[in-house]
Amino acid sequence: MVDDFEEQAEAFFATLPALMKDAGRGAEQRVRVLRAAMADAGLVGFGIPEAYGGRTDVVDGPRRFQIAAQGRLPTEDGMLGIGLNMAVPIIMQYGTEELKQYFVRRALRAEDIWCQLYSEPEAGSDLASLRTTAVLDGDEWIVNGQKVWTSGAQHSDMGVLLARTGDEPRNKGISMLLIPMRQPGVEVRPLRQMTGEAEFNEVFFTDARVPRAWVVGEVNDGWRAATGLLAHERSSLGKVGADEKREANVSAAVPVHYLLDIAAKVGKNSDESIRQDLARAYTGEKIMGWIGQRKAHPSIGKLWRTKQARFVASVAAQLALSGAAAHEVSDKDGEFWMYHILNAPRMSLGGGTDEIQKNTIGERALGLPREPN
Repeated sequence: MVDDFEEQAEAFFATLPALMKDAGRGAEQRVRVLRAAMADAGLVGFGIPEAYGGRTDVVDGPRRFQIAAQGRLPTEDGMLGIGLNMAVPIIMQYGTEELKQYFVRRALRAEDIWCQLYSEPEAGSDLASLRTTAVLDGDEWIVNGQKVWTSGAQHSDMGVLLARTGDEPRNKGISMLLIPMRQPGVEVRPLRQMTGEAEFNEVFFTDARVPRAWVVGEVNDGWRAATGLLAHERSSLGKVGADEKREANVSAAVPVHYLLDIAAKVGKNSDESIRQDLARAYTGEKIMGWIGQRKAHPSIGKLWRTKQARFVASVAAQLALSGAAAHEVSDKDGEFWMYHILNAPRMSLGGGTDEIQKNTIGERALGLPREPN
């Protein structure tokens, strides 16, 4: 155990304001500067062997770092969620030694920013019906097809791609490939949401190329890794998002104390109906935390987080009345609430719809019969 870990973290965060002040204005550039400095300070990859750029000498490292970093990391760090919470764990679990040696350290340092290339126009909840193909041509896979609802693709250097590599039906002929995103044959088209942001994208592949060895798991047996990655995704989506910096670009349930603030501001904190809603929101927030501590099935945490986010947003909209989505450009409070009120519905879609989460809980956690195809 490293007894002075908290001192190490505090020393790094003391230098952070000056570091980010000189990091430039582009989000990708800023996150690379941030993560390189964190890696040099030994503050990345807790639980990952040192050979891959991580650190195993700090007991309970992720929790201790989360406490030290509370509200102090720039929002650009959120761009790395797919790489750190999904790509790295699945490469560590199913990847070859070559893939681990090459990709994990780069992801930890944000030398590569990642996206997840799963859903297609006709393969969303029914992912096994995907049509994107990867055909082996010598030492490369040639990829053709389309993906949609790809978060962060416009910023990504690499993607975790599911493609059909065999003739077997459904999930039998699918492989997981690691595809370079910045190459000819990969076209990213942002999808504008009602928040004004473009977090999702369409991605088109036309004879895009992947090195032959960049397959996670066995060829035509990628479904095993695919479902493993979904478990990592739902675990990360189920975590409590304590957006303490009050910024309008975080996909998390808004902390309840913000609701208390707005209730007091509009003179509704003595209204009996509103007080009941505030109590329900507080209870939901506590349940989210307890679910995380219990390490329950990932779909349970994910489902509860989206339920909580939508309920908090609905209470906020009720408190703000008809002005919920209208504000002056300079009104940061208004921008914050507009974003979260408009963003909440899509949280029941990303990472698998609420209906899919309920099926997963019923079939895999409770052992109920499978829903008919």
